[in-house]
Amino acid sequence: MTASQRHNYEYSVDPDADTAPARVVRMVGHGKRVLELGAGPGSITRILSGENGCRITALEIDATALGKLAPYCERVCQADLNRPDWTDCLGGAADFEAVVLADVLEHVRDPAAVLAKAASLLAGSGHMVISLPHAGHVAIHACLFEEDFEYRDWGLLDRTHIRFFGLRNMQQLFEQCGLKIIAAEFVVREPEQTEFAARWPRMPEALKQALALNPFGRVYQVVVSAVPLAAPGKALSLLDMPVQGVQGAPAAALAAAPLPSPPAAGAESRLRLLARHHLSPQTRARLRRLLGACGLRV
Repeated sequence: MTASQRHNYEYSVDPDADTAPARVVRMVGHGKRVLELGAGPGSITRILSGENGCRITALEIDATALGKLAPYCERVCQADLNRPDWTDCLGGAADFEAVVLADVLEHVRDPAAVLAKAASLLAGSGHMVISLPHAGHVAIHACLFEEDFEYRDWGLLDRTHIRFFGLRNMQQLFEQCGLKIIAAEFVVREPEQTEFAARWPRMPEALKQALALNPFGRVYQVVVSAVPLAAPGKALSLLDMPVQGVQGAPAAALAAAPLPSPPAAGAESRLRLLARHHLSPQTRARLRRLLGACGLRV
């Protein structure tokens, strides 16, 4: 692969956009000593080292990406995060002010082992910045409804993903590793805005309405800042976070929009059954409280 050829994970990052890479860049901050794991060809690294003025040490397994990555880093190592000795190439270097795993943990066999070891490389006041794709997005439900787990070259079902996360799985992963989430942002996308847009119109309306009961169904990616439990900062729960609308409208504003017409009696029974089957008791309880506040009996 020549330097002029485009890598599969090479893309432009607008630091002011609402994409996951842009949110990662903003969450890292400026002038930090950064360890970026699974840095690829340097799409995020370029902004961190340039506009953000960070000093980067990067680890990447793909030899074809190293030449593109190197110009943005103080140091580049080729390393396989699936190997227990992946930190050896750092030569004992630690005390990083930020450790970045941007859409990386879904590619490794043991995400908890990688995350815990990465956290051990933090400086006392350092923080982790991690982005993860959300397997609970309604677009994936549309794929599964058609019995087609549609792997692609990128996106929610990237063919190189070997682990998948709902919000509850993400929360448990951080807790398992002795970390707490102190900041988090959701990247929200309507199903028509995803790589599976063509599938959504084929979904039965009753199923669409049932999936709409999941307040997190439009969450496409999650970006968090996490620190060790003993570090300052209040722990956050992803499942208690409000979801922003696609245009930036908060959930409270969306709740004030006109309510849809109630479904027919038969459809209502089917919706109740689907909600009971697909939503956790906690989510159903929150929905009952919300609908009760709107004067609706459920």
